[in-house]
Amino acid sequence: MRFLWFHLMPYKALPEDFKSTNDSVWVTVDGKLGDPFKMHEYYNTYLDELEYAAECGFDAVCVNEHHGNAYGLMPSPNLLAATLARNTSDAAVCVMGSSLALYNPPTRIAEEFAMIDCISGGRLIAGFPVGTPMDTCYVYGTNPSSLRERYVEAHDLVKEAWSRDEPFVFDGQFNQQRYVNCWTKPVQKPHPPVWIPGGGSVETWQWCGEQDYVYSYVSYYGHVAAENTMFGYWDEMKRQGKDRNPFRAAFLQFVGVAETTEQAIELYKEPAEFFYKNCLHVDPSFVMPPGYVTEGTNRMKVGSQVQAAADRSQILAGVSNDIAGILANGYVLIGSPDEVAAKLREVAIKFNVGNLMLLLQFGNMSTETARYNTKLFAERVIPQLRDLFEDEWEHQWWPKPMAREERYQTAALQAAPVQEAAE
Repeated sequence: MRFLWFHLMPYKALPEDFKSTNDSVWVTVDGKLGDPFKMHEYYNTYLDELEYAAECGFDAVCVNEHHGNAYGLMPSPNLLAATLARNTSDAAVCVMGSSLALYNPPTRIAEEFAMIDCISGGRLIAGFPVGTPMDTCYVYGTNPSSLRERYVEAHDLVKEAWSRDEPFVFDGQFNQQRYVNCWTKPVQKPHPPVWIPGGGSVETWQWCGEQDYVYSYVSYYGHVAAENTMFGYWDEMKRQGKDRNPFRAAFLQFVGVAETTEQAIELYKEPAEFFYKNCLHVDPSFVMPPGYVTEGTNRMKVGSQVQAAADRSQILAGVSNDIAGILANGYVLIGSPDEVAAKLREVAIKFNVGNLMLLLQFGNMSTETARYNTKLFAERVIPQLRDLFEDEWEHQWWPKPMAREERYQTAALQAAPVQEAAE
């Protein structure tokens, strides 16, 4: 089993009346609410939290890309990943990911991912999301009807740039380049493992199977609401004749751990309510532009998480998302280490998923609480789940870094004790 520490980097200083005075946390969020001095604090403490998770023995640390919002302060995950690549030693660096269709030319991603893989000594997991409609269609102005075609072409260009040693011509529908020459190549050959973050699109399932990539369900609403998506993914793998290797799939779950359930509820009540009240407050007009969702996905009636968030935002406009509902619906798993481990084991087996992405910092959670949550999970939960699937299946989608003795170590890492990575 692999455990990945995921960070959204939310803006924690939203005012108490944010939801009632702002139409959306995304796209049109009031720029006057963002304080650069607070962001200075957040970026640095959030990077500290990611590095701390690596020190605690998590198999990977994860960053992602969003634009024009207070939900996640990461317009450039590659900048953060480069920092993590230098300041960590064994944990994989998972960029989940860079929205390929937004880059002109996409060779920018080929070069930056290659840099990160070189800095880290071959520890990059390359995430290639299509991107949310808020980020891609509204903040960055991409035509939703051509978004997926742009994405596929960009993907093909990046893969070819990594594989060819001589300059070549690329003449696509959206990208025309006389000289493609990605001179910096990844350490990992033929390329870093590719994971595709998704929210339930049928086309994403098909794409992951056809390309032999990991499908990563980045879930807002926990294991209860994820059944149709995860079962649908495995049905598609069966249709394609793929094996049921659980390492083909990754699933994200919010988690809060303390010595007792009562203590956990006390600790995580406020950050959980802050997240579901404010961070998913999305104007419905931004979540489903015409052409963004294909006919196949509509026919399958696979629900959009973003649509669900917007719908809940409107339905609960005058009602707080309280902890009772959050727990009852499984949005956040809160409890003692033994209780959380038992539930996560059940979820992993039920969904046949070998990669668990954990959100152990969410909402307006303090750094002290995030560190406590991270350390307790690493010491008391991970050991109870580590054995899952290892004897039966090989993880073919995990980084293959340079040998430790071949890797450069910064002075800080040379002086610090280093946790051994999972075999």
